[in-house]
Amino acid sequence: QPAVEPTHSGAEKFRWPVSGRVITDFASSKGTGINIEATEGAAVRAAENGQVIYVGSGVEGYGNLVLIRHPNGFVSAYAHLKGTTVSKGDVVNRGDNIGAAGMTGSVSRPQLHFELRKGATPVDPVPLLAS
Repeated sequence: QPAVEPTHSGAEKFRWPVSGRVITDFASSKGTGINIEATEGAAVRAAENGQVIYVGSGVEGYGNLVLIRHPNGFVSAYAHLKGTTVSKGDVVNRGDNIGAAGMTGSVSRPQLHFELRKGATPVDPVPLLAS
């Protein structure tokens, strides 16, 4: 475990984890998150400073998944990754590369499924992302 808890970057909003258009919005995802079209292998970046609390493929349909716990009470989720560059317990900074976009899990084209949860409750990430 790190000796230092991650601190918030001070930014007002989360950063987009990958550039691309939203192909599934929060409502269409049944209130889980958004899907962002991405080129296979595109860098996926941490939306905010935090600690990696999960890396793996044990959540059905999500493929390779990274979860990051943030100091502001949010957890961000990054799914369908082709590969990951972080391990459980790593402290990451906003903008750090955490993996590559892919099409693992139950998707038919490269994309990133991105979720923000406040505690255990999914929230629509779009209003919380920097424009």
